[in-house]
Parts: sequence; C-alpha cells; structure tokens
Amino acid sequence: IQVGRTGALSPVARLAPVTVGGVVVSNATLHNEDYIKGFDSKGQKIRDDGKDFREGDWVQVYRAGDVIPKLADVDLSKRPEDAKPYEFPVVCPECDSDAEREEGDAIRRCTGGLICPSQAVEKLKHFVARKTFDIEGLGAKQIEMFYEDALLPIRQPADIFTLEARDARSLGKLQNRHGWGGQSAENLFAAIREKRKIPLAKLI
Repeated sequence: IQVGRTGALSPVARLAPVTVGGVVVSNATLHNEDYIKGFDSKGQKIRDDGKDFREGDWVQVYRAGDVIPKLADVDLSKRPEDAKPYEFPVVCPECDSDAEREEGDAIRRCTGGLICPSQAVEKLKHFVARKTFDIEGLGAKQIEMFYEDALLPIRQPADIFTLEARDARSLGKLQNRHGWGGQSAENLFAAIREKRKIPLAKLI
C-alpha cells in the first residue's frame, strides 16, 4: 500500500518480473479496494464472476496505453488452496492513523495529515516541484534525505527557509556531507533565498 500526498491509500501488486510489450514489469496498479474485490465503485462486476485478486495468484498483465501496468484477470485454476481474500487496511500502514472511506468515494484515505511521514514527504515534494515553488537543487531525492536527517531536518515547508540559518549553527554542516560540497550547498541556499518571494498565483 502506497500513501500519497492527499492521504490516498493506493494498492500496488508486486509481481514476479515479466516482459510486457518489451518492458520488464514487476509492479502494477490495483486502483482501490473495490477493484481488488472484482467490482467497480457502483458494485458492478468488472471481471467474470466478480473474481478477486489474492496473494500468490497468477494474473494477466497488460500495459494501459502501452505505459501503465495493470491487471486484467486471474487464473483461478492456479490459485493456492490456502489463498485468502485480501483485507484492505483500515489504518494507515505508515502512521497507524485511521484510514477512512467517505460515502461515494472509491478511495480510502489516511487521516493523519502531516504526522503521516508519507503524506508529509509527498507534500514537501509537491511544494518544491517545478509547477509550484520550483526550488532548483531541492528535488524528490533531496527532500527524502532531509526529511530523515537528524541534524538538518525538513519536516514542513517552513523548515526549507530556515535551512541555511540552521546549517550555520550545525556541527554537521551540509558542505561536509557525502555528495555535497561548499559550492553545491551555497547553490542550494541561494536557490531557496531566491524563492522567498514568488508570484501569488504560484503560492496559491
């Protein structure tokens, strides 16, 4: 189960690697809990006899639009005898907060907000992305690194703009870290300073 920026719990199938359309596929989207059970959001069957997906199943894989790997069907003749229906989690696997599904919504969402590490990281990635604050040198990989950093953590957007001041007081300065240097650290701080003022439209 992957937890996204909005708290959506997205199920992903882990597959034995298989070549589909010239591409090796080992993951496939499962959409939501209804899709796993074999039904659409209105309760209509989407596979013959409303077949569900279970751990250990042999499944038919295709790439929607020759891009996104999806599961089309399951071979019940090869299903393990001890296979059990998948129980979709009702708590977030990342922070143990309740995962609620509102009436009429196909998606179950974590209610933890920023206390959920997955939501927090994804929100930070969105904050620094090209279409938002567009902070050069602070991409998804760097956000993940800083989120886990004990000396210079970035846990919320405001932490980005105090990074340089905190670095000046820190014993473990960024320029002394693996993969960083004096110039790369200064480039990052300069990019952050530049984004202290942005157009209102981008902020919104």
